Amino acid sequence: MLNFSKINIFLIYLIFLLIAFFSILNFQNQKEPLIDKKVNLGLDLQGGSYLLLEINSDPLIKEKIQSKVIPLKKLLKDNNINYSNFKIKEKDLSFSLNDIEKFKLLFFSKKDNLLNPYIGNYNSFELDLEILENDSVRVIFSKYGLLTINNSALKQSIEIVRRRIDDVGTKEPTILQRGEKRILVELPGLKDPERIKNLLGKTAQLNFRLVADNEEFGVDELVSDIGEELNVSKRIVMSGENLIDAQPNFNNQSNQPTVSFTLDRLGAQKFGRATTDNIGKRLAIVLDGKIISAPSINEAITSGSGIISGNFSFQEATDLALLLRSGALPTPLTIVEERSVGPDLGADSITSGITSLIVGFVLVIFFMIYKYKIFGLIANLALIANLIMLVGVLTILEATLTLPGIAGIILTVGMAVDANVLIFERIKEELKTEKSIIHAFDIGYSKAKITVLDANITTLIAAIILFAFGSGPVKGFAITLGIGIVTTLYSAYFLARHLTSMIILNKKEGKVNL
Repeated sequence: MLNFSKINIFLIYLIFLLIAFFSILNFQNQKEPLIDKKVNLGLDLQGGSYLLLEINSDPLIKEKIQSKVIPLKKLLKDNNINYSNFKIKEKDLSFSLNDIEKFKLLFFSKKDNLLNPYIGNYNSFELDLEILENDSVRVIFSKYGLLTINNSALKQSIEIVRRRIDDVGTKEPTILQRGEKRILVELPGLKDPERIKNLLGKTAQLNFRLVADNEEFGVDELVSDIGEELNVSKRIVMSGENLIDAQPNFNNQSNQPTVSFTLDRLGAQKFGRATTDNIGKRLAIVLDGKIISAPSINEAITSGSGIISGNFSFQEATDLALLLRSGALPTPLTIVEERSVGPDLGADSITSGITSLIVGFVLVIFFMIYKYKIFGLIANLALIANLIMLVGVLTILEATLTLPGIAGIILTVGMAVDANVLIFERIKEELKTEKSIIHAFDIGYSKAKITVLDANITTLIAAIILFAFGSGPVKGFAITLGIGIVTTLYSAYFLARHLTSMIILNKKEGKVNL
């Protein structure tokens, strides 16, 4: 165990130096980094914003139930069932039938469930039917259907929230699902929380509709950004789903901020057809129910690109382009909880954490030197190397260090010393019976190996479980603890053992002070 080949020695210190190099990167000039890697500080250490968002799936349920109208009418017509008095409410629709028995035969058969053709073999269907009085039928979403809509909306909302935050340039945001309808957002170091709140608070439902007083599809009275009331058609010419890209720009003539957009192939066809057939009319650009621009169509636009101009600043144009690029939220988001951590409080946490680490580190160093003399000094060198490697691995992973993470590092200091204490105490036992110092140290390292591995592997398993099932702060603790266990084993059984072997193999006299 005490004999090392030259290749082994080279590899041991090469690995240590490579990892140590990454730990040094945290002290480089961040404006001109040699390698852009560092340990990121969490919300509790550098300050920032904590937001808890909640989706409201009611508008989406209404939209989904409205989308069932045309297919359902077609289904009734194809089966020669006469209907009347079609009514659409917030979360259901109803209609009256002339032949309710025929309807029951077709739609309540377990063999052929025409309303749910793709999931007819399951007990839970997307839609539920209720036979009401006066031969009328009510169609609602089942529990399965509501759960599907909610889960889909939540996942899509998380992805769009992530896109919007990433576009702003916030580093190391934490975006997690909380429960069935909530999204946790942590933004360390955020300097402009109001801008983020405004971006996340907008659904960004974009559509293009013609301005018209009379329209077969009906009209809505909407207000423009300059306070002008316009009647716009309910018929949507094109939606924001057809946008590929949107960027802030300036108008060449007026030098006013604008947003230039690019459409996909289908959107270009729709836009080209609408502008060709409606030259001279006004096209309203509607965002979340408000007209942001209503320019006149002077010529056909078939290039698949266009410009949105309005009465907004360059910052507003930038945010609008960001919203359009990231896509529309499927449901509105509301902020149910908001907290801010000031940078001064974060700095105090860092100071307290570092102070406790230094105090614990110094006490351990003095204890090990007092208890084990020169070998205690070796254990301390291994402990320093352990901390350097721990920071290096965190840097490689670009992990986020939190206050619980600092607690994990402090615990690592104690566990690293514990490994060396077990080894040295086992060597003491062997020195009582063995005449050869080399043999005693060799057997001591070999027999203590199993005990050290058992203690550290069980703790590592606990750290993995904490990381897998824990929340943000618990994950921060689990990461530093887990990495610390690995670096502890490496420093104890490679670095410290090699330094110990150098002393033992070169010792002339037959006794050692341990």
